[in-house]
Amino acid sequence: MAETSTVLNLMALSALLPAAFIGARKAPVRDAVFWLLLAVAFVGPFMWIITEFAAAWRTDLSAALWLSIAATMAIFGFTAAFDRDAWQLAPILWPLMLGLGILAAIWSGHAASKPIADQPSGWIVLHIAVSVATYALVTLAAVAASAGILQERAMKAKKPTSLTRALPPITACDDMVIRLLAIAETVLVLGLITGMTLNYAQSGQLIEFDHKSILAFAAFALIGALLIAHRVSGLRGRKAARWVLAAYLVLTLGYPGVKFVTDVIIG
Repeated sequence: MAETSTVLNLMALSALLPAAFIGARKAPVRDAVFWLLLAVAFVGPFMWIITEFAAAWRTDLSAALWLSIAATMAIFGFTAAFDRDAWQLAPILWPLMLGLGILAAIWSGHAASKPIADQPSGWIVLHIAVSVATYALVTLAAVAASAGILQERAMKAKKPTSLTRALPPITACDDMVIRLLAIAETVLVLGLITGMTLNYAQSGQLIEFDHKSILAFAAFALIGALLIAHRVSGLRGRKAARWVLAAYLVLTLGYPGVKFVTDVIIG
């Protein structure tokens, strides 16, 4: 079992490797090579999920990371297909996914990772799917915000680099951030509703004020405040990017962060 898990992790990690070096191409374009690398980067983690979850439902840190990677790559592919600038986030996004993949592989065999024999209900699966989708959307928004920060710094210094030349323009980054966050906020509302429904069915209370719930509501408030500020005052650029990164940090603490504490630190 351990050997099979190791092979699966290495295969999923290997699938992310080629795409991580997309920025090394002299003239990156949204061509067949780009789509091929994206497909491989998605299929690797996705096959890990299909194989591991077929045996038993996993709730550990490694599973959370592979789920996040697969969801992020899927949503990125969809976004890149309909947004002419989104694909240019690849030089930042794919190394980030590779880093998360390395962490997922490292913690995959951790002793605290305990699969659950019983398959969860459809309502729980829906809640998990919505939560993962929210995290993936905010991850992409954070990547777009980071790209905007890099572009702004390069513009002020009047020293563009090979990286900033490959990234989307500042205005495109700002537009992507707002669009992605608007979708994420909508999906997050559904996540909060499904979470409260599940909690009410289990305990008779709508909200249980644990770390995960508090951080989820905090992220909802941060994203909502940013969207309102953008609509009212046109908030953009570095100030908006700080809000996005703060929301991403809060969601990271609430999703993989909680898994890290329970699986690794507490054990």
